[in-house]
Amino acid sequence: MQGNTHIVGGITASLAFAQFSNDNPLVLVGAGVIGALLPDICHRGSKIGRTFPIIAKLVNMVFGHRSFTHSLLFLLLVMLVLHSLIPYKAISIGIIIGMASHIVLDMCTKKGVKLFFPASVSIRFPLTTKTGSKVEGFVLMLLSMLSIYLSYELIVRFIYSI
Repeated sequence: MQGNTHIVGGITASLAFAQFSNDNPLVLVGAGVIGALLPDICHRGSKIGRTFPIIAKLVNMVFGHRSFTHSLLFLLLVMLVLHSLIPYKAISIGIIIGMASHIVLDMCTKKGVKLFFPASVSIRFPLTTKTGSKVEGFVLMLLSMLSIYLSYELIVRFIYSI
């Protein structure tokens, strides 16, 4: 999936979690966007890879694309690091939710992900699409509409709480 789809996916997943969480939805969404981009640190052409090109090159040389940074192991390690370093849990939760949304979206592509890294098997859903295809555009549109709906729900809930 492309960067914009991952960003909207992270927003949507964070907003969905905010529906039943007492955490600040703005913090969750902001952190969710960061988390949604983080797994692509292994790809120099990605949004985060272009921001941190040296790190992206190193990670790609060591692990390749869609392997370690798209795995449950990486998700767990980031979770442990965030839990140790970030005192505000909404930031940690948002980043993890964004990362999880990224991995799930990349499982919708033909290449899939190395979810159980270091095992070399690629995991993908039965129905997949090509990155940048019209199907991805349709997924982006659906995620955008769901984000608008979930935002509306949060705003209404906020207004009624005043």
